[in-house]
Amino acid sequence: MGTEVAVLAPAGRAGAAVGRARRLFEDWERRLSRFRPDSELARLNAHPGRPVPVGELLYRVLEAALRAARATGGVYDPTMAHQLARLGYDRSFERVPASSPRRAPAGPGGGWREVRMDPAARLVTLPPGVGVDLGGIAKGMAVDAAVERLSAAGLGPVMVNAGGDLRVQGRPPGGGDWWIEIDGPRGRLRVPLAAGALATSGIARRRWSQAGERRHHLLDPRTGEPAWTGLWAVTAVAGSCAPAEVAAKVAFVLGREPGTRFLDGQGLAGLFAGEDGRWWPAGAWPAWTLEAAC
Repeated sequence: MGTEVAVLAPAGRAGAAVGRARRLFEDWERRLSRFRPDSELARLNAHPGRPVPVGELLYRVLEAALRAARATGGVYDPTMAHQLARLGYDRSFERVPASSPRRAPAGPGGGWREVRMDPAARLVTLPPGVGVDLGGIAKGMAVDAAVERLSAAGLGPVMVNAGGDLRVQGRPPGGGDWWIEIDGPRGRLRVPLAAGALATSGIARRRWSQAGERRHHLLDPRTGEPAWTGLWAVTAVAGSCAPAEVAAKVAFVLGREPGTRFLDGQGLAGLFAGEDGRWWPAGAWPAWTLEAAC
C-alpha cells in the first residue's frame, strides 16, 4: 500500500499480532492494488464497459467507496485512477519519477455515478474510460479489519498504524490514553486518543513535478487537478479508520472553511495544518493540544 504499517501490542503477544496483521495487509494489497497487473482491481480496470466477476473483498471495498462518494456528493471519488495516471502517478509511488512530461488532462471525475454493481452475481461494470483507485479507503478498511482480527484473537490492547491512518482497541498497558504525534510542516502536535481511529490526508510525501508544475495525489474530482487549498494536511477522528480517512481527504479537498463545515456536519473532530505552519481545530478537537506544538 505504499506505506509502513506498525503494530503495537503487549510484550509477549506482539509477534503474533504482527504476523496476523502482515498476512491481512499482504492479502489486501495483492487483491486491491491498481499497480499490480495480477490484482483483481487491475483486472477490473482493464475491462471497462463489460461486467467483470470480482471477489468478495473487492466488491465490499468498492461498495463502501461508492457509498462514500454518494455521501460526499462526489468530493470523495474512487474513480480517479486515470486522472492520477495522466498527472504522473501511474505506478507505485516509490517508482514515480520526481519530474515527468505533461500529458493530456483526463478531466474531472464523476464516473462513480455510472458504476454498476450486481450483488447477486457479484459483478461490477465500469463505464468506458473510467478506472478505480481504492488506495485510501482500502488502507483505512484494512486497518479496521486488522484491529478487529487482533481483538477477536484476544491479543490484548492494540494499535495498528498504516502511514498515519490508525485505530486503537483497548487502553495501553498501564491505562491512560494512546499518545499520537501529528506532523505539520514546521512542527508536530502530541494528542491523546482514548478510543477509535485517527486518519491524516496530506501532501507531505506524495508530491512530484510534471512539466514544471507541482503535483500531488489529492485530486479535486470537480476539476481532475490536485487540490491546492493552502493546506498541508487534515486529520480527522472517527469511531473507525475508513470513515476517518474519507473525512480527512474530503476536508482537505474542500479547504479549511468548507472543510470545517463538512466535519461539523458529520459530527467529527478534525485538525487542519496549513502550508504556512499554522494549525486550526475543527469540531470537538481539543484546542489545548495546539498549545503543545513542538
